[in-house]
Amino acid sequence: MGLLLLLTSTLLFSSFHSGTALNADLKITSVDLSVEPSDEVSRGTNVTLRCKGKVLTSRMDALIRVYTISKDDVVIYNKTTSSSEDFLYHLPEARVSNNGKYRCRMHMMGEEMGSQAVRLSVTGMSTPILQLSKAIVTEGEAVNATCLAPGETGSILFNFYDGSKDIDKMGQSSNPVMFRPKGVGDHVIRCSYSVFVMPDKFSSPQSNAVNLTVKELSVGPVLTISPQDNVYEGDALKITCSVNDSMKDYPDALLLLSQGDTLLNSGNTFVHANWIVQATGPELNVVCRLYVRSAEKVAMKTVSVTELFSVPILQMSPSEVFQGDSIRLTCTSRILSYDKLGGEPLIYRLESLTDNMTQANGIFVFKAKKIDFNYTCTVVAKGIKKKSNVLAINPKVPVSAPKISVHGSAILGKELNISCLSETGTPPITYTLWKNNKQDNTVVVQEFHKPAMFTVLVSEPEQLHEYFCRASNGNREPELSDKLRTAVIVPMTKAYLMVLPTSGDISEGHSVTLICSFTGTPPVTVGWYRESDSNSLNLTTTKINTTSYTFILSKKHSDKYYCKAQNRANFVESNRVELEVGMAKWKKLLISGTVILVVSSLVMMGCVLFIRSRRDAASFYDDKGGREANGTRGSVASLPADVSDRSSYNIPVTV
Repeated sequence: MGLLLLLTSTLLFSSFHSGTALNADLKITSVDLSVEPSDEVSRGTNVTLRCKGKVLTSRMDALIRVYTISKDDVVIYNKTTSSSEDFLYHLPEARVSNNGKYRCRMHMMGEEMGSQAVRLSVTGMSTPILQLSKAIVTEGEAVNATCLAPGETGSILFNFYDGSKDIDKMGQSSNPVMFRPKGVGDHVIRCSYSVFVMPDKFSSPQSNAVNLTVKELSVGPVLTISPQDNVYEGDALKITCSVNDSMKDYPDALLLLSQGDTLLNSGNTFVHANWIVQATGPELNVVCRLYVRSAEKVAMKTVSVTELFSVPILQMSPSEVFQGDSIRLTCTSRILSYDKLGGEPLIYRLESLTDNMTQANGIFVFKAKKIDFNYTCTVVAKGIKKKSNVLAINPKVPVSAPKISVHGSAILGKELNISCLSETGTPPITYTLWKNNKQDNTVVVQEFHKPAMFTVLVSEPEQLHEYFCRASNGNREPELSDKLRTAVIVPMTKAYLMVLPTSGDISEGHSVTLICSFTGTPPVTVGWYRESDSNSLNLTTTKINTTSYTFILSKKHSDKYYCKAQNRANFVESNRVELEVGMAKWKKLLISGTVILVVSSLVMMGCVLFIRSRRDAASFYDDKGGREANGTRGSVASLPADVSDRSSYNIPVTV
């Protein structure tokens, strides 16, 4: 029906859109959808969906309208009409299956418009009714159950309950569901249903309760075992599993005879087993099961079983072995039933055979392999076979002679790390450091190829030659290393700087030698420095305790000098020596001659100026006498007043 509505809607829609031109004389202005009497109603209410469309048009003829109703975006109804009245879609006696979102869409002369979605909510569901095909059944008998949901529509799923437990049966619609009640006695059966309106689910209340009685089967299994007392391993038992009554009413019945997880036999009315006991413990549990339909009836008996011999134990001697050592494995059963064995010997076997092995009475002797290996042994007597637990043998690799060495430099007065390492050997390995045949310290190493580290204080230069170490990883004689051979570095203690020449002319153009003396273990790196510059003048490495540096002096070399001596332990600085570089002799002579020449020149100039001044003075007085005679230039009135009052005066001479 839904598919037919969808196709009709599609065809109508296509017919209205056969042309591409829009209608200029018609326009849908709105489409509204409403729910009456309300969008929230109870079950059984008559609901009407009212779709109202408004149109603007200049046409006077009757216009064809097509209304489409959809629920949750699925078309459920189409209607074509020429009426301008509101379109009404009825939902009589609404059910929860009517819940959902509804829309109305109107098509008209190539125009179309849809309404907003309106949600309808219906509450309330009918109480389900349960019916059973039988009120009394026997174990395993099936019952047909029918659950009815009066008046409900939509997608419905039914659930059934036995008391508070779910019955693993569910059904759709109201078709009967068959189930087999479990357990003898009275049962109370109920049902319920659910209506699915995707994505929601609505669940009903539970139905009426129906009593169901399950009677026990009149038949049952019978288990017999002979003998049942004083049973030993290896004894033959006759076991039967049968039914205590006629099985003509149960042609599909099944008998199963089992011991533990082992099925011994099966049949319809009678099974038996002549069985040699293979006990895995002090008790033997035998079960006879009868299955009638889905019912299970069980008969079980327990037989006490005495061990003929106990599970063997595999032991190794010695408890620790090295590759190539002789190993002794002993396989023994500690508990034996001598009377039952009747003098029959126990046969011992080693599961993993080894070359060149000797064996006798459960004792196996052979050489240890170079790899790890697992061994088990078995004991056999009177057809009974028992296996021991797995014994893992891990032959150890003997330690090699350790090598002793130092980490870093050995410096007098400081601590030193001494390393002791065996190239081969299974850990744990115990390393011991010795000094002059006296034990100093012990370290246990748990990892392969990891050295033992010992820390000692170097107090004397020859002290380290007294150390050696030994290594052991078991009950063998320890391996010894050679004695430690390494040089001890004596730190630099002092440095002294001397200058040559120590006296005489230290001036420009002459050479000077800086000699640095020091104490400390070579090689020693020596650098010469001046206080005004952090960069070295020269660097050199020497294996003796003194070295020198020579350079030509210039005036700029005036400064304080020192040397720095450094070996692998430390460095020291020497005393400071000040050098005052004098001027070169030729510069001194040049300066002296220049001074004499300048002085001589000044004296000569003074003499010349003196003679000239005397000559100018005599000429002045001659002019004065003439002026007095003439009464003109020599008159007092012609001189300044302050000069005329002086009895005498001097005229400065400008040279």
